[in-house]
Amino acid sequence: MKRQFTVLALMLAAAPTVFAQSTVTLYGIIDEGLNYTNNTGGNHNWELASGYAYGSRWGLKGNEDLGGGMKAIFALENGFNLSNGQAGQGGRMFGRQAYVGVNSQYGALTMGRQYDSMVDYMAPTTANGNWAGYLFAHPYDNDNTDNSFRVSNSVKYASPNLGGFQFGGVYGFSNTAGQFANNRLMSVGASYSGGAVTIGAAYMDIDNVGVGSTGAVAANDASFFAGEERTFGAGINYKIGSATLGFAYDHTHLENPTGNGYLTPDTFPAGISVGSLTFDNFEVNAQYYITPTFFVGGMYTYTRGHYDASNGNSHPNWNQFGLMADYNLSKRTDVYVQAVYQKVSGSTGTFLDQAYITGSDNSSSTNKQVVTRVALRHFF
Repeated sequence: MKRQFTVLALMLAAAPTVFAQSTVTLYGIIDEGLNYTNNTGGNHNWELASGYAYGSRWGLKGNEDLGGGMKAIFALENGFNLSNGQAGQGGRMFGRQAYVGVNSQYGALTMGRQYDSMVDYMAPTTANGNWAGYLFAHPYDNDNTDNSFRVSNSVKYASPNLGGFQFGGVYGFSNTAGQFANNRLMSVGASYSGGAVTIGAAYMDIDNVGVGSTGAVAANDASFFAGEERTFGAGINYKIGSATLGFAYDHTHLENPTGNGYLTPDTFPAGISVGSLTFDNFEVNAQYYITPTFFVGGMYTYTRGHYDASNGNSHPNWNQFGLMADYNLSKRTDVYVQAVYQKVSGSTGTFLDQAYITGSDNSSSTNKQVVTRVALRHFF
């Protein structure tokens, strides 16, 4: 009996040490506000809308010390619409992120549903991928810098921080027997942050994007449906005192596109064969902290497009301006206002004729559109 009590005492004494090696954190963001769109399908619209500057979410993340400098890591992150309580990302329970893996001095290797390299390395140099969000995205979020989709069935490597330099890559499997290359994704990127400068660059290639429900980018997740989607780009931010100035360029090429995930009805009419659709995005942005709790920001994007189809060629151009002001009421709660204006020119006889600011509920009936937003955001 005495020996049994001794063993029990030793186990209880060791328990705090064992539990201290594992951590689980509950976290989230609630972003809710009122949007006004001056023209959506020919009418103006007032709407309560969730998750624009930051997507509304809650999640669990954690790690366990495996010894020797290695840890097991995981994250489960749900996106939701606060206005109606529905799950986001096509109704997925953990549509924003869901992965498990290991982390060590050599980097992190994870598996599951994850962000691509455009989001990880390129997007932070843009306004929408850093501080402004949805409404500031490039037309139709064609480069995924606003993470409209994630990569399912993916394996991801992220290097450790090497004196400010980091790199990584993602491979998303098709998960279809006999069709290894059908809706698979490959993506790589790198970034450097040191002193006043941050630089990021990335490349992404997807075969048969949006085909089926089991691939790397499923039909209810894709921004476009196409035989191939190829994107590459780079950007730079430079900090001067309380101001940060940025420039970003990227290029997206869609081979044999058949549809768009943002607009309804189908934007590629029956009987029209589209050979290719390309976007070149040029963005300048600036953010200035007037006080530690109050910043203002602005963005201008010029997007040059090329539409090559059986009903002719078109060269649409988008000019988009965005302004934002954000004030922190506390460390975890802030209010912000945004206004975005878009004008399209150069397009003839396609769905690209109408202005469409990403995040509005539909395209304009003209080549111009304005969206404004006032919102409350809380971090927990």
